[in-house]
Amino acid sequence: MATSDEQIERVRALVAAIPPGRVATYGDIAAAAGLSTPRTVGWIMRTDAADLPWHRVLGASGRPAAHLADRQLRLLAAEGVPIADGRVDLRTARHPFH
Repeated sequence: MATSDEQIERVRALVAAIPPGRVATYGDIAAAAGLSTPRTVGWIMRTDAADLPWHRVLGASGRPAAHLADRQLRLLAAEGVPIADGRVDLRTARHPFH
């Protein structure tokens, strides 16, 4: 099933709504956007997120992708996100979508 413009804009709005010092997982965003899989969020982020706070979106483990890890963790640390051993503490930093 193709991703609609409406779904893309919903994901973009959710990512834009994550405040500094907070994070969300791909799964959190997929659930809030009504998408069936976090992979769709990943595809949208890869193709249309240059103007968004992309660094606030992580995998379910709280670890950034290896190719982005240094930059992403540096940006998150600058915002005060709790990080230990290369992993974000999702219990304290996770943004609740309502």
